[in-house]
Amino acid sequence: MTPPSADHGDSPDPASSTDVQIIEGRIEPGAPDWVYVPVEVSSGVREISVRYSYDTPSPPPGRPGNVLDIGIFDERGHDLDATTGFRGWSGGARDSFSISATHATPGYLPGPVNAGIWHVLLGPYTVAPQGLAYRLEVTLHRGTPGRAFVPSHAPRRANGRGRAWYRGDLHLHTVHSDGHWQPEEVVAAARSAGLDFMVSSEHNTPSAAGIWGQHARDDLLIIDGEEVTTRNGHFVAAGLPPGTWIDWRYRALDGVLPRVLDEIHRHDALAIAAHPYCPFVGCAWKFGFEGFDAVEVWNGPWTPDDEVSLRQWDAGLVATGGHWLPAIGSSDSHHDGQTIGLGQTVVLADDLTRDAILAGVRAGRSYVTESSAVELAFTAAGGGRSAGIAERLDVSESDEVRVELAVRGVPGGFVRFVTDEGALAQLALPDSGDGTMSWTTTAAVSKYVRAEVRRMPDVPAPFEPMVAFTNPIFLGALERGRP
Repeated sequence: MTPPSADHGDSPDPASSTDVQIIEGRIEPGAPDWVYVPVEVSSGVREISVRYSYDTPSPPPGRPGNVLDIGIFDERGHDLDATTGFRGWSGGARDSFSISATHATPGYLPGPVNAGIWHVLLGPYTVAPQGLAYRLEVTLHRGTPGRAFVPSHAPRRANGRGRAWYRGDLHLHTVHSDGHWQPEEVVAAARSAGLDFMVSSEHNTPSAAGIWGQHARDDLLIIDGEEVTTRNGHFVAAGLPPGTWIDWRYRALDGVLPRVLDEIHRHDALAIAAHPYCPFVGCAWKFGFEGFDAVEVWNGPWTPDDEVSLRQWDAGLVATGGHWLPAIGSSDSHHDGQTIGLGQTVVLADDLTRDAILAGVRAGRSYVTESSAVELAFTAAGGGRSAGIAERLDVSESDEVRVELAVRGVPGGFVRFVTDEGALAQLALPDSGDGTMSWTTTAAVSKYVRAEVRRMPDVPAPFEPMVAFTNPIFLGALERGRP
C-alpha cells in the first residue's frame, strides 16, 4: 500500500470559509482490511465534508474488481476498543458525506467537529490484481457551529394485545446504510405487510436511531439494532439502546467476537447470525454459533441458501444435548423490489414492547412464514400434558404423543413433521388451505418435533418452496442440562 499524499493547495486564508485537502493513495492486493487516512482538522471548523473516488480497471477473468468502502472516526481515536471516536459509515453506498453539529449524511452521526486528527476509514472490500488508486477530497467549512442535533428515539412500546402472537421483520435497511428505503417508507410498508414490529439493522452504524421517533406509530414497534458486517459473516444486534455502536473490524481468528457478544448482552440485546450461507464475499459464516441468541434461517425469498441454513440449523437442535439455537426469518429488504415481511417471524410475547419481543425471540417461542396471510398453531400432547413451540413435553419414552398443526392460508400446500430422525410424516392440506394436521409419535422415536408447511413446485426442483416452519417442541422427561 502506498502511503497517502495530501495537497492543501494554497495556504488557506484564516478568514476564508473553507479549506480543501486532496489526499491520494494506493491500495495493493493483500492489503489490510482497514486503511486509516489521517485528516488534520483545525479549530473553528463547523462542518467536515468528504468526497471520494477510486479507479476500476477491468480485472482478469475470474478475479474481483475494485470495491472500496468508507467511514470516519473523529479526534477521539479509532482503536478497536476506542469506540467513542466512531462518527459514521456508508460502506460503498455513497461517494460523499458531511458532518456538523446540526446534521449529518444518513449513516453518519451529527455532533461537534473538534480540532485534532480525524481518520477517514477505507475498507478495501475487493481489490483487483492491478491495485486500487483512490482520491479523497476533504473540505473543512469554518464558521459558527449550528444548533446541536436533538435525536428523536422510537418508543420502547406500541399498542399491543397483551400476551399474543406478534409479527415482525428483524432485518431491514434504509438510506442510513445501503438501502433505498426512506424511513417513513419502511414504516408504511411494514404496516401494509401486517407487521407489528420491525428491527432497524443498518450496516455498521446506529445513525437511524436518532430519527425513528419522527416516524413511529402507535401500531408499530420499532426496535433499534445494527447489522454488524465483518469480513467473516454478518450478524444482527437487535434491541440495542439508541445510538449504541457495535464494532465490526475483526475476523473470526482475531478472538474479538466473545467480548463483542458480551457487550451486546450487557445491553439486553440479541445477537442473531444473519444469512449464514450467503455466497457473497465476506458473508459466509465463519464464527460458529456459541454465544448467539438465534440464527436467521429465512432471508428474503426462499432460496437454496435458506434450504441449507434450515438443514444445518436442524442438525444442531440436539447436537449439544442442551442449549439450542432458535431460528428466525427476515426480509433483509433494501428497496421496494424486496418485499418487507418476506420472511417474517411470528413471536409469542407478553406484549408489544421491546423487552417482551426480544424475550420471545430469545426463548424460541416463534414460527417463520412468508406473509401475514399464513397462520400456524403448533402443539403436542401426551401423558396428560401439553406443550407449545419451544417448550418440552414432559412424557415417558413410551407415552403416545399427539402432534397437531393448525394451518390457515396455504392453498395447495402440505405439512411435513420433522424430528431428529428426519421427516417422518407428510400430509396434504385441504384445497382451501385451512386445516388441522395431526400425527402420533413417542419420545423414544422423536426427541423433538417441528413442522414445515410447503407447496409443491411447479417444475421439478431439489426442494419444495417453503411457506412456513416452526421452532421445535422437545419430547421426553425433563433432565438437568436439557432444554
